[in-house]
Amino acid sequence: MEWSLFFKAMLIGLSIAAPVGPIGLLCIQRTLKHGMRTGFVSGMGAACADAVYGAIGAFGMVAVTDYFVSLSTPLAIAGALFLAWMGSKLILSKAQAADQDETGKQPVVKTFLSIFLLTITNPMTIVSFIAVFASIAGPVAVHPSAAAFMVTGVFIGSALWWLILSSGVALIRKKISAAVMTLINRTGGCLLLGFAVWQILSVGSWV
Repeated sequence: MEWSLFFKAMLIGLSIAAPVGPIGLLCIQRTLKHGMRTGFVSGMGAACADAVYGAIGAFGMVAVTDYFVSLSTPLAIAGALFLAWMGSKLILSKAQAADQDETGKQPVVKTFLSIFLLTITNPMTIVSFIAVFASIAGPVAVHPSAAAFMVTGVFIGSALWWLILSSGVALIRKKISAAVMTLINRTGGCLLLGFAVWQILSVGSWV
């Protein structure tokens, strides 16, 4: 039963990470600019944030859940401002050709933390995990071993997606010219600003 929960949770982690939103865009852009390692480390920031919220949902931490839900509005606003800042940086950045290898120039801790914080400020993530875990596990999720299997599954599923994405993008990065990279940066920046505006406008529906 616990292995069944593990594989179900792994699919959940994969499916929650897979849609290309602001995190996916940043992972793609960073992989194109800095290489696979930076893209994957960015994705791992999201995977760890997913695991944190997954743990809250799986272990049934009602008080913690209520606390995060009560902070949904300030978290959403903080996340939107962070998105807007990163989007503005992308629009204003000067791109180089991707064949001018910049691998290793991006600090690993900063890379990881920026995406971790961006993911953890999404107030809908914890709600999603709680709803999905409740549907696949029911009362079984309250057992510590079952909860641990589910959280591990979520983390591995999410990490697997970021490995696939960063590896795939890394295969084409050497073919990207400076002009195309500039276009990618500006398009990605505009999309991030759009996500930021959408998140601010959606605040009322989360309260």
